[in-house]
Amino acid sequence: MQITSTDAIIIGAGMAGATVAANLANTHRVVLLEAEESAGFHATGRSAAIWIRNYGAADVRILTAASKEFFQHPPEGFSETPLAHDRPVLHLAPPEQMPALEALLAGGAMIERIGATRAKQMVPALRENFAVDAALETDCFDIEVAALHNGYLRMLRRLGGQLALRHRAGKIWYEGGAWHCETSAGDAFAAPILVNAAGAWGDVVAELAGEPKIGLQPKRRTGVIIDPAPFAVRDWPLVGDVGHSWYARPEARTKLMLSPADETDSPPLDAQPDEFDVAVAVDRMQQALEIEVRRVEHSWAGLRSFAPDRSLVIGPGQLPGFFWMCGQGGYGIQTAPGAGIFLAAQIRGQAVPAAMAAAIPMVSPLRFAA
Repeated sequence: MQITSTDAIIIGAGMAGATVAANLANTHRVVLLEAEESAGFHATGRSAAIWIRNYGAADVRILTAASKEFFQHPPEGFSETPLAHDRPVLHLAPPEQMPALEALLAGGAMIERIGATRAKQMVPALRENFAVDAALETDCFDIEVAALHNGYLRMLRRLGGQLALRHRAGKIWYEGGAWHCETSAGDAFAAPILVNAAGAWGDVVAELAGEPKIGLQPKRRTGVIIDPAPFAVRDWPLVGDVGHSWYARPEARTKLMLSPADETDSPPLDAQPDEFDVAVAVDRMQQALEIEVRRVEHSWAGLRSFAPDRSLVIGPGQLPGFFWMCGQGGYGIQTAPGAGIFLAAQIRGQAVPAAMAAAIPMVSPLRFAA
């Protein structure tokens, strides 16, 4: 088998792999391997993303904040369409969730208590007896996931990088100071750097390479599209309960996307929606909103993969030249610009930008080394 030498092999062309590949390609020859026929087929292509400053653990919030400027002012020519559209987030508090609301207000930024009356003014379908209080995050925005992902892939190609679709990583080994990877397409590559950005398959790739596994757990998340007529939802905020047991957000101007915020353990696979989860999404929404659901227009599911401590897994592993870009959970899109810069700097041996430096020990894969 002929082996092509390069500077970096990145496994997984979803958002995680695309961001680090694009950020690395101006100094390295990069090959981005993808098992599927299209990039972003799994988690990236099924994400209904929104940038939320106060979402996730401390490491997530650091990389989220560091990504904001890119979303709002991407480099010239990166995307033909804006990446961000303002969408505040409305947190509803039923009586039993008031402690969670107080904690959110105490620990969050750019968030204010608005009360149940103003919440109903923003979301007229809100049932009178559901929430006793509410809070509003004002600096959130929808993310154009496809435009962001495609922008990074174009950036990679413009800098001379290679995207290899239908190239599932098979045998992986380290020899002579380089990582070698044979693929399902019959090609093989060698490079001193190997980046594991395989999402739900992150531990599978690590095992192939002989790198100790992290203990990643993929979890299924369900999405449902309904028609909320007669309500005009285009300008509604994303709305859900503080306990994060459901949420709803406008979709395609006149539709509403619902989720039961489910986290069902799953092996790494092509996730499909479960009828029970679809029913739960509708039921929980209807407990809060007076919207009649005549039919479910569309449903889908995707996998969000978490490390045991639910923080991100980004940085050098235990083997030489092996780097992780995994464990993004539900935060991979909103942290993507920052995370790509963050890991590319470490691969080059450069200092991570100061605004993200505090996250280094929080997301280091070495925190799991016994």
